[in-house]
Amino acid sequence: MSARISAYEPQRRAARGWCRLSALGLGAGMLWALATTADAQQQPPINGIYTCTDANGRKLRSDRPIAACLDREQTVLNPSGTVRARVGPSLSAQQRAELEERKKEEALERAREAEDKRRDRAMLARYPTREAHDKERGEAHARIDAVVLEAEKRIVALHDERKKIDRELEFYQGDPAKAPPALRRQIDYVTQSLQAQRRFIQVQENERQRVDARFNDELQRLTELWQAQQRAGGSAP
Repeated sequence: MSARISAYEPQRRAARGWCRLSALGLGAGMLWALATTADAQQQPPINGIYTCTDANGRKLRSDRPIAACLDREQTVLNPSGTVRARVGPSLSAQQRAELEERKKEEALERAREAEDKRRDRAMLARYPTREAHDKERGEAHARIDAVVLEAEKRIVALHDERKKIDRELEFYQGDPAKAPPALRRQIDYVTQSLQAQRRFIQVQENERQRVDARFNDELQRLTELWQAQQRAGGSAP
């Protein structure tokens, strides 16, 4: 009897091993189902009857998101059988991150569009006509011309001052090195002041170009806005 038991012992052990593996497989499957169900329920479920066709072709129904269909769309029905909503497939962490990134980009684009519309409205309010825009361009030029004119007057005055210094240098054979320190300081002051005024005038010329570029860009956009306004029946420039 003991011999027969010992002879069958390997088969019994193998059977017990298969049972344990089956139990582990069943437990893993249950854990996966619970985990995916929990993931689906992170968002409040929609009230209704969930229906779907799983990967094996089975048509499933439930009063909550169906774990076997988390990888596909689920339809939520009203009690009457009409469609209340469609729930998209659950996304992986990477897919969710990509979706969030797309949403951020779309939000930024909407914000940019809203800002562009706000800027357009502000420009139309400020420049309802071409004449209003041209007038402000002219005023901007006039302000630059005024400061350039003052700089040019200062240059003329500095040249006059240099002429006086040159007459004094005649006593030193025109050599600044032989002139007294006070006179040499005057020479340096006039030289540096002339250079500063010329740099200032160049800065103003650069500003004039920047102002013209801005007004040209504005005019291009305003022309489109004025034409659209005219087509819509508004006042024309």
